[in-house]
Amino acid sequence: MSEKLTFIPLGGVGEIGKNMYVFQYQNEIVVVDSGLKFPEDEMLGIDYVIPNISYLTENQDKIKAIVLTHGHEDHIGALPYVLKQLNVPVYGTRLTLGLLKVKLEEHKVKAKLYEFKGGDTLKLGKFRIGTFHVNHSIPDSVGLAIQTPAGTVLHTGDFKLDQTPIDNRVTDYYALTHYGRSGVLALLCDSTNAHRQGYTKSEREVGKTFDDIFHRAEGRIIVASFASNIHRVQQVFDNAVKHNRKVAVVGRSMVNYVNTATELGYLTYPESSFVQLEELNKLPAHKVVIVSTGSQGEPLSGLTRMASGSHPRVSIVPGDTVIFSSTPVPGNEKLVSRVIDGITKAGAKVIYQGVADVHVSGHASREELKLIINMVKPKYIVPFHGEYFHQAAFKQLAEMMGYDSEEVFCLENGDVVEFTDGVGKVAGTVTAGSVLVDGIGVGDVGNVVLRDRQNLAADGVLVAAATIDRQNRKLVAGPDLITRGFVYVKESEELMAEATAQVAKALEKVLADTADWGALRGAVRDTLSSIVYEKTRRRPVILPVLLEAKRNS
Repeated sequence: MSEKLTFIPLGGVGEIGKNMYVFQYQNEIVVVDSGLKFPEDEMLGIDYVIPNISYLTENQDKIKAIVLTHGHEDHIGALPYVLKQLNVPVYGTRLTLGLLKVKLEEHKVKAKLYEFKGGDTLKLGKFRIGTFHVNHSIPDSVGLAIQTPAGTVLHTGDFKLDQTPIDNRVTDYYALTHYGRSGVLALLCDSTNAHRQGYTKSEREVGKTFDDIFHRAEGRIIVASFASNIHRVQQVFDNAVKHNRKVAVVGRSMVNYVNTATELGYLTYPESSFVQLEELNKLPAHKVVIVSTGSQGEPLSGLTRMASGSHPRVSIVPGDTVIFSSTPVPGNEKLVSRVIDGITKAGAKVIYQGVADVHVSGHASREELKLIINMVKPKYIVPFHGEYFHQAAFKQLAEMMGYDSEEVFCLENGDVVEFTDGVGKVAGTVTAGSVLVDGIGVGDVGNVVLRDRQNLAADGVLVAAATIDRQNRKLVAGPDLITRGFVYVKESEELMAEATAQVAKALEKVLADTADWGALRGAVRDTLSSIVYEKTRRRPVILPVLLEAKRNS
């Protein structure tokens, strides 16, 4: 009988975000990670993007568990939505589950959570999953060795090979070589930095830069970073203590991450070094450090509000030193630039990557990826956690190391890879893609709604209101044209008058033959679309509002 292991990415390939990977052996499924992605510019009004889990809801009775690699949003952020549909246990390390619990409580979602440590082995049906510690920008990150009778797939998680990590816990090289010697059917490997030469710098390099900045700064220091980058926050506290400064935290997500990491012992500092925002004004400027959200220029983040003067407790003032301890996520460059401009106008000094080494990546570069491949010696390679450009760079690197093109799979979400008796091939697709979260609505905003929002944003809306006597087929009142975001009415009186006259004529023409609402609305829409585009070359959203005249009793 043939042994077959199936692998399906439902998110996380061809993109950076919404990581979710399905492993199926016989009638059992294990899912790795369940993350979200932040919306792209054209996704107006959308809060988050999560994976389409149709395949999992259809096979819910087969799912043994969801296993988490670490606590970043793009790996755990979709769980409050997914667990409303899937009643399955979730496994994660202590910090990962601590951060997840905060999210689940906010969403009032109950779940069965099981904790493990790097080095533990999970027995989930016919799956044996060996876990091993890896370095990343958040503590308690792990890789997974997913073992079945059909073979072992090694999932690196997000990682880099930091020889001097902040918590002194290096990646478990012994585990990697052990699994390599035992035989690895496929390596699922982080491809984020597959295009970058050399090695990713150690997190401690940022600490050295912080030390120099803290030594030179004469006023307040404000550090903007990802809330989940606990190692970075630890270095802020370490340098604050060294330079006799107090630390305050700004931004809801930053407060949540700092509180959780502190309670669980992953973030350590003297209690006296932490102060509440309310106490800042009592301290001299040279004694203050503020850690804030907003490194990506998010409009409602702590730093953005400080820069605009809209934060209720903290504003940027001359003499402040503001450190952007991250690099902009692609697409956020304009937002970041705008915040930097606002901070500079307020008289503060801005330090960002390129000016000083205030950020290092949490992902492995090319030389580290070569090391992983040589330690694991997999038969097949699947690059994940990267756009297609990153996956292609990884494939080129693997081919340099002797792999054939068909031994490296650059996949799209929904692709089905089957490993049968040790031979891998792409064997079809399943439903995958994106589900949009807008407020409390999950999946109720689709392409049509997004298109309307884009049209509204680009050309506005034009409402045509009229009252119809359907019994006598007469136009009783109107049409009245109301516009928002299309034209300024007082400067477009000629256009509005001509459009009103043509709509009236079109309604009267239709009423001569029929009083059907559909025909009347269509006449209004077609007439306005034609004249508006002819005169303005714009395509506003056109809404006919037709009311029926009341009859006397």
